[in-house]
Amino acid sequence: MSDTISAQWMMREAFPRDYHGGYKAAVYAAYRFISPRVKKKFTPRRAAAIWNGEARRIDMEEAAALEAALIEEHHNETKRLRARLAALDEKIAAFTQGQAG
Repeated sequence: MSDTISAQWMMREAFPRDYHGGYKAAVYAAYRFISPRVKKKFTPRRAAAIWNGEARRIDMEEAAALEAALIEEHHNETKRLRARLAALDEKIAAFTQGQAG
């Protein structure tokens, strides 16, 4: 797999369109996350090029920032899933008490 395809996949996984509310918001979130983590000037246009798989090359700094974003997103998703499961457990417990009473 080429670096550009790998970076495209990481960016789309780390900044899901559904969670951010669309393509533009996801690309801008990627820009905001990656920009302070690289030495070169990282623009929203560069973020869009990576998202769309149009980037000709991927710098190691960008790849490292994308890996960090992917790890952070996995942690955030774990927290969201645990909160969702806790809410469902509460609903099941309330339903079970309602049935017993």
